[in-house]
Amino acid sequence: MREIVLDTETTGMDPEDGDKLVEIGCIELENHMPTGRTYHQYINPEREVPAEAVAVHGLTYERLKKEPTFGEVVGDFLDFIGSDAKLVIHNAAFDMKFINAEIKTYGFASVDPKRVIDTLDMARKKFPGSPANLDALCRRFNIDNSNRTLHGALLDSELLAEVYLELLGGRQRGLEIDPVQAVKTEEVEVTVKKDRPFRKPRNFPVSEEEMSAHQDMMDDLNDPIWNKLN
Repeated sequence: MREIVLDTETTGMDPEDGDKLVEIGCIELENHMPTGRTYHQYINPEREVPAEAVAVHGLTYERLKKEPTFGEVVGDFLDFIGSDAKLVIHNAAFDMKFINAEIKTYGFASVDPKRVIDTLDMARKKFPGSPANLDALCRRFNIDNSNRTLHGALLDSELLAEVYLELLGGRQRGLEIDPVQAVKTEEVEVTVKKDRPFRKPRNFPVSEEEMSAHQDMMDDLNDPIWNKLN
């Protein structure tokens, strides 16, 4: 099952007011695990970035004007998210209104809302009444977000991928059965051997008394199931 954890940064709060995307970051998951494939793009919004937005993500128009416009990268972005992968987004309504506004400008159909998983809704249902922003969830799940001095789409997607896994129930650490794990990347499948401590086989000899007690129990069984298998 393919999923895309996605985050955006913008010039403001509403595309209907002329606000634009300035950054998109995506992390690919396969069966809830990162594959190593990412999509990250800074975008020229073709307008000034207000100071209040710069205070959030640190991206000025002077920094962004050398980047491609959304029209120049829309094809690559849509190719990465595909047509059926679920999109995992925190406060999805905000990001999706910008994404759909931008892609419709270039003649593409809006993203089906049924594809979207909103981790903000998940967190509020799981922890009603508790703070549910990304920083609060990182603290709750002991996820290191010390590098998050400013918002950044790719970093926030990486953190959200970890939060999403925890919201689903977390990793069942220590329950691996197979000592050899196949790790898939975009181009190659690598087999990684996990170290396991060697334990010398132990011998548990059965005494004659135990053998006799076992035979007595077997003799008392009435029509045991293994008789039907012979």
